[in-house]
Amino acid sequence: MQTFDCPKCGAPVNYEPAIATTARCSYCESQLAVPNPYLNQGPRVIKLDIGPGVASGAKKIVSLALIIPIVIIIFVFVIILVVFGMVSSTIRSVTAPFRTPTATRSGTGPGPGGARTGDSANAFASVAFQFGEEGIGQGMFTDARSIGVDANGRIYVGEYSGGRIQVFDSAGKFIRQWTTVDPKMPLRGMTVDRKGAVYVAQRGVITRYDGETGESLGTVKYSEGDGFDDVTIAPDGGLVCAWYRGRDDIVRFNAQGNLVRTIRAAVSTPADRSELDTRVAIDGRGNIYALGTFANGVFKFSPEGKFINRFGSQGNQPGQISAGDAIAVDGKGRVYVSDIKGVQVFDSEGRYLASFKPDGIAFGMVFNDRNELLVVARNKVVKFSINQ
Repeated sequence: MQTFDCPKCGAPVNYEPAIATTARCSYCESQLAVPNPYLNQGPRVIKLDIGPGVASGAKKIVSLALIIPIVIIIFVFVIILVVFGMVSSTIRSVTAPFRTPTATRSGTGPGPGGARTGDSANAFASVAFQFGEEGIGQGMFTDARSIGVDANGRIYVGEYSGGRIQVFDSAGKFIRQWTTVDPKMPLRGMTVDRKGAVYVAQRGVITRYDGETGESLGTVKYSEGDGFDDVTIAPDGGLVCAWYRGRDDIVRFNAQGNLVRTIRAAVSTPADRSELDTRVAIDGRGNIYALGTFANGVFKFSPEGKFINRFGSQGNQPGQISAGDAIAVDGKGRVYVSDIKGVQVFDSEGRYLASFKPDGIAFGMVFNDRNELLVVARNKVVKFSINQ
């Protein structure tokens, strides 16, 4: 056994001269070549050269070690998405009969403004056709909020600003247009009688117009003065009006324009709060329905003006009302109320039945003689067929 000093750290290193050609320093762990007296070589540190090929292979191994976990994570994530989609599809299929469907669009058909036909709104109502688009030309609308229909099915559309009234045939083809006497004031409400006379609530006054020419035929006289916000035609040809001047009244006129009845503080009394904006409708039996947009409720009155009941409340659940816009009654006595959620349907006693969502907010609604619902939604008119 012989000893030499480690050339790297100087520590003693033992080796067998006749056997070993290399030794390891027990202090610095260096691999050493032992002294070779035949070649006149002293001890030296052995340097291992792994070469570029080995280094490249090592880099590839490290890269794979990093990439494989990422690939595994992505694969697991894709599997989770697929499984979640299958589960969601199953849940939708199982719960579909219990959900209220919403309006969808499918296909196109002929008609003004590229009216879509055959669109399915839901099981309760489906889109028959629609017409109109944004603009100021014939058959276009900028802010249409009022709608009426006469006995021939002609459709009358009033714009909130500018006082423009456009008239269309029952298929939505433009016929004519004219302007109200005070176009600078907003058009708050409008209705059309069976003969085509148009009644417009503007600047607090109800003015009667010839629907053919737009000629003013005078105003509806009321002893307590102006203050009318909404108007609808009654089955007997009379008018039901919402009036406000420090008090929310419902005013009833007969077909000759004579005052028949006044329901004082119609909404604010049963609601026990002020009501500044009332929309009105009437059914075939003469029952009056008032939509209080601040009270978020519908108030029903008998033909004699007696309060019957209230339905609806503030909220976003089915049967609740949030920012109501319009009200209408169909030939079966069902009540339709539009708000920011869509159109909700109630029976005559106020029980919630169904809902559907037009393409936009239904600012105005009216039924024609075929019990089809015409909706005006700012820049378009949509006709719904009622399926139930």
